[in-house]
Amino acid sequence: MAQPSTHRVRIIGGRFRGRVIRLPRAPGLRPTPDRVRETLFNWLGQDLTELATLDLYAGSGALSLEALSRGAAAAVAVERDPAAARAIARTGEAFGAAGLEVAVADVRTWLARDTRRFDVIFADPPFAEDPWPWLLPACDAHLAPGGFVYAEAPRALAPPPPLALHRHAKAGHVHYHLLRRGEAAAPPEPAAAPRPR
Repeated sequence: MAQPSTHRVRIIGGRFRGRVIRLPRAPGLRPTPDRVRETLFNWLGQDLTELATLDLYAGSGALSLEALSRGAAAAVAVERDPAAARAIARTGEAFGAAGLEVAVADVRTWLARDTRRFDVIFADPPFAEDPWPWLLPACDAHLAPGGFVYAEAPRALAPPPPLALHRHAKAGHVHYHLLRRGEAAAPPEPAAAPRPR
């Protein structure tokens, strides 16, 4: 999607609702549209109290700041563009967003190095790239039990097992997905032992 001409986005929910994120003029920066963010956080249930989130290809940092606005305990934003990363950190400081951690790094390198697990992972890579064959398995390796992966792409994605599609919608040319680790079928219960007569 085209970058907004105003070069800013607004937090749409939680304690930072209405606060403005001013965007750096970083090449390829494509913040998640308001309507899509609203749908995403409706899918997640709005209340992210005490959850830990990971925002890959963080760009404006809007998804991390929306998560913290809704009570997340920690939000790690990974962004390879130093100017964009500095802007995220400045915005978080201005908001008083405790729990925000900003890493200037290549996403693949960062995922290979870090060992933490997260309740929600946001993945919104540049549309000119196609990292999904390695990115989704790498996200699964960092997913906490019961966690979700949000994936934004120019096409519908077929997640590899054990990830499974939980929600999917489309806005313009953007497909957005909420993935969750598929639950294995419960094993059959053992037959009850016969009661003595």
